[in-house]
Amino acid sequence: MPELIDAHGVTIFYDVHVARTAPRAVVQLLHGVGEHAGRYAALVDALTAAGYTVYADDHRGHGRTGLGQWNDAARLGRLGPGGHRAAVEAVWQLTQLIRREHPDLPLVLLGHSWGSFLAQILVNRHPEAYDALVLSGSALRMPGTLNAGDLNAPWKAKAAMGTEWLSSDHGVGRAFLDDPLTTSASLLSLFGPIDAARLFGRPRKDLGRDLPLLLMVGRDDTVGGPRSVHRLAAAYRERSGLTDVTTLVYPGARHEIFNEVVQADVRADLLAWLDRRFPARA
Repeated sequence: MPELIDAHGVTIFYDVHVARTAPRAVVQLLHGVGEHAGRYAALVDALTAAGYTVYADDHRGHGRTGLGQWNDAARLGRLGPGGHRAAVEAVWQLTQLIRREHPDLPLVLLGHSWGSFLAQILVNRHPEAYDALVLSGSALRMPGTLNAGDLNAPWKAKAAMGTEWLSSDHGVGRAFLDDPLTTSASLLSLFGPIDAARLFGRPRKDLGRDLPLLLMVGRDDTVGGPRSVHRLAAAYRERSGLTDVTTLVYPGARHEIFNEVVQADVRADLLAWLDRRFPARA
């Protein structure tokens, strides 16, 4: 299992999934809060089959990285020394490693949920490092458009697991609770108020690079939902100057569209969008 050491001495574990055909691009996959890269196996399989090499780390405090930090599953999700700034820098460190290892391939940044917020921050800071941006389960990172409350509120019932907001497939929520590398604690309780506030921000003005952008969201996503994602798309067009912006909304789907009942359609839409921008190499 490859690993890198961040600026605070924390070992960041990541996986490299090599394209099964001539590689057309690299995808750097960023997972969400409380989870880990291993939950994206079906997506990774589809990407590698279509000619994309995938790098996916377990972020600071999460998954294998978090277990290595804390040696205590009860502390999973806590970021550790350097907090959120260090988490961003560790993901940027992996970007730089990918660029060194694949200097001739385009690099797509694909982030889900918190991973999509990390991706927004990285693109604001380093637009030259990426060739396309895909945001899943995202939101405009501003008060009023990013839900800081109970994400499971629409599904309150005596028998509720608390994870119904993830997917309309209840097996996904049950598997999340049973996974030894996940935590269902809220972002605010894991990060604390100061680091949680560091999530706020907007797409940078005059980005200086016209990145293709794909936004994918479930209609019933309680993190931001279509209203917030459409505002995010508008901000990328109007503030950042992006001209190739696509928004896809999935009816009946909740937050984890890659784990939804319609996940095969979601993967097919993603691959079709990528394939038009990164043609297969001979």
